[in-house]
Amino acid sequence: MKDPPLLEPAGASDMSSLRKIFSDYRSTLAEERRLLLDRYRFVDAARKVVGVGSVGTRCFLVLLVGRDADDPLFLQIKEARTSVLEPHLPSGPYAHHGHRVVAGQRLLQAAGDVFLGWLTGPQGRAFYWRQLRDTKGFAEVAGMAPKSLRDYATLCGTTLARAHARSGDRVAIAAYLGGADVFDRAITDFALAYADQTGTDHAAFDAAVTAGVLTAARGV
Repeated sequence: MKDPPLLEPAGASDMSSLRKIFSDYRSTLAEERRLLLDRYRFVDAARKVVGVGSVGTRCFLVLLVGRDADDPLFLQIKEARTSVLEPHLPSGPYAHHGHRVVAGQRLLQAAGDVFLGWLTGPQGRAFYWRQLRDTKGFAEVAGMAPKSLRDYATLCGTTLARAHARSGDRVAIAAYLGGADVFDRAITDFALAYADQTGTDHAAFDAAVTAGVLTAARGV
């Protein structure tokens, strides 16, 4: 596990902490999932740099091995911090931020990661565990024909709507949206404006790197 600066072997202190908290994470899984996890043993760990909203938070990868070296399981441990919505809303039912993240994913997803779990790490920091890659699929939208892109967008919208219906008041949501296309057009306008802003931000960032104002590793 080495791909600096994105992936660095865990130091002795981090390795000791990860081994210690592994059993705490195990206890947050359902019994049948604990039995599955018990078929693997802790082998190695690395510190990982994660992007966008998680930059600056602690993140590790853990390598577990089952019957032999050809039976690996990679788990990711991510630090969970206060939700950006929390200062603006009433207190929720979860005091532990890792528990909040896990409970939210389990609620929203029809079939979630079987190894989702949470724990409290050193210095009282909240973490949650999940598979590094849990066989999610992805689509190459850049090469899609218009009809295929519309069909794909419909599937994504249906999935997102179902997740909101599972976690919110589906009747209130439907009443708010109504039968007209006002909301649809508002979301489309926002998406286009956001895409334009992203392009503008990236151009400013690239110019700052070129001018030497910022330092960045090209190609990472």
